[in-house]
Amino acid sequence: MREIVHMQAGQCGNQIGSKFWEVISDEHGIDPTGAYHGDSDLQLERGKYVPRAVLVDLEPGTMDSVRSGAFGQLFRPDNFVFGQSGAGNNWAKGHYTEGAELVDSVLDVVRKEAETCDCLQGFQLTHSLGGGTGSGMGTLLISKVREEYPDRIMMTFSVVPSPKVSDTVVEPYNATLSIHQLVENTDETFCIDNEALYDICFRTLKLTTPTYGDLNHLVSATMSGVTTCFRFPGQLNADLRKLAVNMVPFPRLHFFMPGFAPLTSRGSQQYRALTVPELRQQMFDAKNMMAACDPRHVDAHSKWLEPFIMNDISTTTTTTINTLTSLFARYGFCEEIVSDNRTQFTSEEFAGFCTRNGIRHIRTTSGHPQSNGQAERYVDIVKSALKKGLHNGGKISDVLSKFLFCCKSTSHATTNQIKHRLWSSDEDLIAMNPTTITSDHDKYPSALPSSDQGSKII
Repeated sequence: MREIVHMQAGQCGNQIGSKFWEVISDEHGIDPTGAYHGDSDLQLERGKYVPRAVLVDLEPGTMDSVRSGAFGQLFRPDNFVFGQSGAGNNWAKGHYTEGAELVDSVLDVVRKEAETCDCLQGFQLTHSLGGGTGSGMGTLLISKVREEYPDRIMMTFSVVPSPKVSDTVVEPYNATLSIHQLVENTDETFCIDNEALYDICFRTLKLTTPTYGDLNHLVSATMSGVTTCFRFPGQLNADLRKLAVNMVPFPRLHFFMPGFAPLTSRGSQQYRALTVPELRQQMFDAKNMMAACDPRHVDAHSKWLEPFIMNDISTTTTTTINTLTSLFARYGFCEEIVSDNRTQFTSEEFAGFCTRNGIRHIRTTSGHPQSNGQAERYVDIVKSALKKGLHNGGKISDVLSKFLFCCKSTSHATTNQIKHRLWSSDEDLIAMNPTTITSDHDKYPSALPSSDQGSKII
């Protein structure tokens, strides 16, 4: 077996965690007492089922509500670990004082659960980032477990605070302090926020007064969907590590936005028959995302190409700084500059320029550039366009201008908008007849927009 130890911290974490166990118990035919009801001989032999779960809070109230719930008898009594004072929505109390006093008791229970596993693959935590226990003690527990089990996968379902749905004024502080811990000590984090959940309840499920029970049901359904590939046979994402391999491009970039489909109001479920394309479209629709942001909105800064013609012989530190100054004067300062190790970038003058303007400077070798790959792709595109244009007898400045015109007037594949509109959100653009630039179509056929879209310039 490939076991996962489940942990739930704080009021929010315990509520969504308990609902999660209700949902998957129902999927596997397990009743509130832990008995299996079904026709599988293997399952019938095993007798009573108990969740491999550790329930943590700094006050007893949440534990009492879990015990008195429908599936309260399902959990092992020794796995309830709680304090008496609470964290008072204070991250520091959960991380450094009250939580630090209780964390050793929690780790003892975690060790006991891990030792009973045949082949432990990792840990799963449910918590919120806005409260005191879930954020403060939750991140402390993550760091302690990571110290003890560094080669196991750590997955979290983190409820992120939202400005539109907030009940505590210090939620932004608690979340900011928690994010650093999640970046460093988790391998997979599923981001969920109440604003998106409320929007789904209002707009899609047509609930006039959604309760926390409705929100928890959405979260538990999402968690059930995420863990389906672990609980049932399949070819894709069969364990936590394979999920990370498939989903995480860089180790620190492991924050996921789960989408859930199908979502329909209760009255219309029996009348709705979804096809596979409709299901896929719903799943990636921003209205079905559990985090209130639209992934289709592209940041134009990350897609904006601005090449300059420089002379290798006369390119000194001063000319480099002057060129960057003219760029920053038009578009504002950047946060980071990535360059090679040539003298104009390694001089004290350039270092002072970056320091004065709050710019982080990263140097890398030209033979093995270390950026996100996009800069290298843009360099290859520009070089290819210049080579093609110069081969046809053009002047380098004219060729570059025409290439940039083609590049910036082409609609973005995701948003179907030109880059200037992504940049400025400006509708006041002058339409230009595409026939006026047909002579360049032979040089850059892939960069020009089609005639039915039209081409626009400032």
